[in-house]
Amino acid sequence: MDIRHFFAILTTAATTIISTAQKTAWSYTDCINYARQNNISLQQSAISEQVATENLLQSKAEWHPTLDFATSHSYSNYPWGEQSSKNTYSSNYGLNTSWTVWNGRQRENTIKRDKIQTEISKLNTVDIFRTLETDLLQVYINILYALESVNIYSETEKLSQAQAQRAKQLMEAGRLSRVDYTQLQSQYEQDHYNLVNARGTFYTRRMELKRLLQLGIDSTMEIVPVHWDKSEVMAELPPMDESYSMAVDTDIRIQALKLQKESTTADIDIAAAGNSPSVLLNAGIGTAYSTPGPAFGNQLKQRVSESVGLTLSIPIFDNRRTKTAKSKAQLQKINAELDIQSRLTEIAQNVESWYIDLRAAQSRYAAGIEQEKAAKLSHDLVNEQFSLGLVNTVELMTAHNNLLQARHSLLQAKYMAMLGHKMIQFYRTAQITLP
Repeated sequence: MDIRHFFAILTTAATTIISTAQKTAWSYTDCINYARQNNISLQQSAISEQVATENLLQSKAEWHPTLDFATSHSYSNYPWGEQSSKNTYSSNYGLNTSWTVWNGRQRENTIKRDKIQTEISKLNTVDIFRTLETDLLQVYINILYALESVNIYSETEKLSQAQAQRAKQLMEAGRLSRVDYTQLQSQYEQDHYNLVNARGTFYTRRMELKRLLQLGIDSTMEIVPVHWDKSEVMAELPPMDESYSMAVDTDIRIQALKLQKESTTADIDIAAAGNSPSVLLNAGIGTAYSTPGPAFGNQLKQRVSESVGLTLSIPIFDNRRTKTAKSKAQLQKINAELDIQSRLTEIAQNVESWYIDLRAAQSRYAAGIEQEKAAKLSHDLVNEQFSLGLVNTVELMTAHNNLLQARHSLLQAKYMAMLGHKMIQFYRTAQITLP
């Protein structure tokens, strides 16, 4: 990616920021597309890619000869000299070039290393984006969960408000004590508090999403609802060992670490070149002028000198610099191998953890469906009996809270299961699909 392309990205990002000022409803895909263009970490990683590319261009340029022009000027004064002119001026002009004929394949290995580092920098950008995808997924699903929680608490509040109003009518008719009415009114106030708290949680989760997208404080954001049915929540899981194998194959960090290990091999060869002889070819052409003396043009012509030379340098003793550099590079290679093994272990643990969490969530969801049915049936019966004066307020409030708890547990299991499904999908395919 060249500089012009990079600034084109920045221009597009600025345009996108302006256009999103009028955007209100965001899907998960909208969030991903926006982050792809505007995330600061991704833009910084793009700069790192450009730096790596510049390093590679510099390494390739080492094959070219150097060329420089040099000139020096001096003025001298001889106050007690015997010559007629007590002041002299002299100048030198030279054009010099040099080229490294051989340096122990240091140039070739440096180019090889910098090519690898360029690929690593590109993979790092992809890895940052993939991490952003999973972060956005978890926050987005948390928002969906919080939004549906608000709906549940809102329905519960309306129900408890109706019960409190009905209790007030019964109290005024002399069929219910003030204590019972006060308990039901207190239940309504508690449900209203739960609703306010749920809305606060939703706003907090939405703020987390805005922070990830790096949206301004004055930006408006609404979330496009996503609905999953029982078949999607309870979908059968693919074999775990298959998912692990696919996760290893698609993992960007593993690819980058393998390249890093390859880069350390090039570093070892570069360090070893310190023990090799080097051959340098140089040539130059120069002239000079001084006063007093012949005319300027004549002096420049008469004093022209040409030179060509070959320098052979054989290292004998370098205070252990080469040996130390080689040892460090070898240790870095061992460390790179350990990083690969650590990443493989991390992937295995992550995949297994998501399988455990998903299976547990599916079990809770299946049990939660039956629990909600039972709690709903019990609530409706108790509510009907309360209207007939057959049960007291304690039983009514117990049935009310049991239904609320059952709905909340079912909702929590549902979204935990769907998050697990999507994360396993990501480990398998490196992609996340969300309506």
